[in-house]
Amino acid sequence: MKETRELAVTVYCGSSAHLAPIYIDAAAELGRTLAARGATLVSGAGHSGLMGAVADAAIAAGGRTHGVIPQFMVDRGWHHPGMDVLDIVPDMHRRKARMAELSYGCIALPGGVGTFEELMEIITWRQLGLYDGNVVILDIDGYYAPLLSMFAKGVEEGFIPADHRTLFSVASSVGEAVDMALAPHTAADVSPKF
Repeated sequence: MKETRELAVTVYCGSSAHLAPIYIDAAAELGRTLAARGATLVSGAGHSGLMGAVADAAIAAGGRTHGVIPQFMVDRGWHHPGMDVLDIVPDMHRRKARMAELSYGCIALPGGVGTFEELMEIITWRQLGLYDGNVVILDIDGYYAPLLSMFAKGVEEGFIPADHRTLFSVASSVGEAVDMALAPHTAADVSPKF
């Protein structure tokens, strides 16, 4: 899916403006760390919440940023004005596909319904062989513990094959998440079961 050789990491995250400092701080640390590692930040190009914090920090640290956002969000003034590259796409479907095309790996910071949806889709694409990048869940302060429990329940009840656990990694720190996202790619050790 990638059309570029550029080292880039897509970050999925919340855009709510009213979040605890622990999440804002983690997003800022992620932006700085990606910049320090020479990896372009690919994001949904929002200016608020974690999306804004990760972009602001990457920009301040001299990092490169590439935002992908639908036209209707630009029309509403939701886009970050400081992106090095701003791809304006027709809809949410193209936004997600474009972000995947650009990325070597993905990191999911905490977020809401949109972040959950992006994370589930990229894991599914990896399962189906449509995405070969590394997928990392950055579990800040146990935020993703309920979702990880749901995955375990799915395995326990037979809805998710146990080997599908290799589709993603879980990190508890920003440094660990970036290392995982930028690690050499390996084929997912799964085969779709239909």
